[in-house]
Amino acid sequence: MAGSSVYVAGTFDTKGTELNFVADRIRAHGLDVTRVDLSTSGTASEVEVQPATVAASHPEGAEAVFTGDRGSAVSAMALAFARFIATRDDVAGLIGLGGSGGTALVAPAMRELPVGTPKLMVSTVASGNVAAYVGPTDITMMHSVTDVAGLNRISRVVMTNAANAMAGMARGRAEAAIEADDKPAIGLTMFGVTTPCVNQLVADLSADYDCLVFHATGTGGQSMEKLVDSGLIAGVLDVTTTEVCDLLFGGVLAATEDRFGAIARTKVPYVGSCGALDMVNFGALDSVPERYRGRNLYVHNPQVTLMRTTAAENAEMGRWIGNKLNQCEGEVRFLIPEGGVSLLDAPGMSFHDPQADAALFAALEATIQRTPRRQLIRVPAGMNDPAFAQALLANFKSIIGEH
Repeated sequence: MAGSSVYVAGTFDTKGTELNFVADRIRAHGLDVTRVDLSTSGTASEVEVQPATVAASHPEGAEAVFTGDRGSAVSAMALAFARFIATRDDVAGLIGLGGSGGTALVAPAMRELPVGTPKLMVSTVASGNVAAYVGPTDITMMHSVTDVAGLNRISRVVMTNAANAMAGMARGRAEAAIEADDKPAIGLTMFGVTTPCVNQLVADLSADYDCLVFHATGTGGQSMEKLVDSGLIAGVLDVTTTEVCDLLFGGVLAATEDRFGAIARTKVPYVGSCGALDMVNFGALDSVPERYRGRNLYVHNPQVTLMRTTAAENAEMGRWIGNKLNQCEGEVRFLIPEGGVSLLDAPGMSFHDPQADAALFAALEATIQRTPRRQLIRVPAGMNDPAFAQALLANFKSIIGEH
């Protein structure tokens, strides 16, 4: 088992009754508990980890946390707790309770933990949009139903369920034999319009690798890179880099500025391509920004509208991706599908635009600094042609073997 104690975190000066209630129920399952007080009042409490201990992990010291201003103190304590939790090697799970402030205190630390370590946040905001709290990792959000403000007939049931769930996850990790798979895990990115290519790669690789396919929805790419940073992925086939389109041009499935960052930090073997760089994603047709209404739009379904990228936009993406890849010092192969970058970009399809593709390819060639370890390779095939999948496969096998 990774870790030996379940951490129960929150502001014990205001939520101590509820947090201790949860801690006691986790202990009833025979598990060790470490209570962490994230109070910013500076008041000591009868817990295992005091606020001052956590605050000392802030890069500027505890005085940066205990400022007397609630807003800045909460932000600083959240950073300190994230730094603190990253130093612990005994975390069997992390559970927190709170409203928006308490959730903001605990969630960043949860995001620091490896994928697979149980993380459960009981929160008043859990029934809304929780993307900012969850990010790319496996945080379980549980709506508290009532406010986290005392014990009552509802909160006791919800918090008991939360404690039992955390205990089950932590005990399950310790006792249940996780099915052993000695095949190394690799990450692949896919969109509907690159599915034939990725499916062929999975079919060819699954005998030797545990293939983890990530939907390129913004969060999907972040999740893959989170696993890369966690050391859980041995190689990457980043076929579908479309999240860059949405980042640069205002789509709804955007990458962050750190896209490709984990590749640079870890030097993991990497093969990438231009999958779905022909499209920016929006919601229903009436959600497309006014400035784009005259563009080549494709209604994928009533909830999704795609916009074809222009030559100028493709050139900008090529430079952006190229500059990111220049920061990668590991084995990098980036393949250009000369016959089109998606199913919609194939000849005869609505997004087929050789001029726009040529601008993308030219910008990549002008920007990427080629070395023996960083190569840009043109392939005379479309993204979903079998020949292109075979080229991706051959390049991946050549560098994963060296790694």
